[in-house]
Amino acid sequence: MSLLSDLINLDLSDSTEKIIAEYVWIGGSGMDLRSKARTLSKPVSDPSKLPKWNYDGSSTGQAPGEDSEVILYPQAIFRDPFRRGNNILVMCDAYTPAGEPIPTNKRHSAAKIFSHPDVVAEVPWYGIEQEYTLLQKEVKWPLGWPTGGYPGPQGPYYCGIGADKAFGRDIVDAHYKACLYAGINISGINGEVMPGQWEFQVGPAVGISAGDELWIARYILERITEIAGVVVSFDPKPIQGDWNGAGAHTNYSTKSMREDGGFEVIKKAIEKLGLRHKEHIAAYGEGNERRLTGKHETADINTFKWGVANRGASIRVGRDTEKEGKGYFEDRRPASNMDPYVVTSMIAETTILGKH
Repeated sequence: MSLLSDLINLDLSDSTEKIIAEYVWIGGSGMDLRSKARTLSKPVSDPSKLPKWNYDGSSTGQAPGEDSEVILYPQAIFRDPFRRGNNILVMCDAYTPAGEPIPTNKRHSAAKIFSHPDVVAEVPWYGIEQEYTLLQKEVKWPLGWPTGGYPGPQGPYYCGIGADKAFGRDIVDAHYKACLYAGINISGINGEVMPGQWEFQVGPAVGISAGDELWIARYILERITEIAGVVVSFDPKPIQGDWNGAGAHTNYSTKSMREDGGFEVIKKAIEKLGLRHKEHIAAYGEGNERRLTGKHETADINTFKWGVANRGASIRVGRDTEKEGKGYFEDRRPASNMDPYVVTSMIAETTILGKH
């Protein structure tokens, strides 16, 4: 008698050339990931060879009921760590039947910026540090915390080990390996300052692929926590009080910054970012004002400042970059619930195209 797990783990390649493609897209809130699957006649590795598809936008807050069809355009393919074999995850963006990007499609405008010749020439690299909090499903309280109560103060949890310091490591490790399997350039994980909070890093990734990879990494994390019966929160300040918030620090460099003399280019780029501080903050995630208070390793939301090795700055430059006179910098302002398409393209637009 087959067990359910046996059937879930069936290797289809033994009996058919057909594969399953899971189409993934972003719903109406801008953070709710949705997906559905379809059968394809054979393996596909090029997104342009995949069929467009559609969904009911009235059920995702993206279209009215009387004209609800939204069209999915496949944009990037990843290996499916859940079904394995030749099965795939497909990152899509969404359009009207007339071919216009719907208002919540942030990828379309980001792709325009990243295809600009001046941006292409600078080969922008991104490394995004995605912080998140694991919550107990029934009470929406951080994993490992006493129900309705609080653990000991922050200090021992950051990169901590032990049953009284690290909560949810099996989920985090499963996610790490699943992302590597999928083909995401995930570069590391660590336990964060607040217990129950973790971080993974995606990158370096060039241009639009940084957004594609981070969204699929989020999708994989949501699916793994679904299996584990745990809720993942991307709220930038899930617990009020003397607890660290959750950000998505975005590390960035251009070709000019990575070459000799790059530190001067970095300083000019930071100056440009300072001039558009309010516009960036407005686009850097919902509820960020609860996190950017000037405490808990943040700069105040209304203040723009940068510094070398300063975790209380808006922009942090590493000691190595200062010493070598070239490298990258870190924008510490984005919230954990930011849209990577918006943040990465906006940084390129401000620093390379000089929008102000």
